[in-house]
Amino acid sequence: MTRYATEAARLLPWTGAEGQPCYLIGDGGGYVSCVADNVESVQLDMADDLLGHVEEMLGDRSATPEQLRYVVARLAESLRDVHRVALSRGARLEGAAVRADHPE
Repeated sequence: MTRYATEAARLLPWTGAEGQPCYLIGDGGGYVSCVADNVESVQLDMADDLLGHVEEMLGDRSATPEQLRYVVARLAESLRDVHRVALSRGARLEGAAVRADHPE
């Protein structure tokens, strides 16, 4: 018997080998979904902390070019994570809207 998944694939907040995206198919209530929710929460909190640090550095005229390059690199990493979270959550919202429009 073939089982067809009716759930949308969730983009996970981490990548696989060679930076390829990882997806999860499920109802959102399993262990991996819980881990993904926690990782997303940590990523968003870290991005918020990083923004505060950047604001302080921008106000510090003694910050060196090396320090600024380092913080820009961390900002790029954080923005990549936050973008992935936004894509994942947006896709799940769209999937929920489609399911509401077409109940089975």
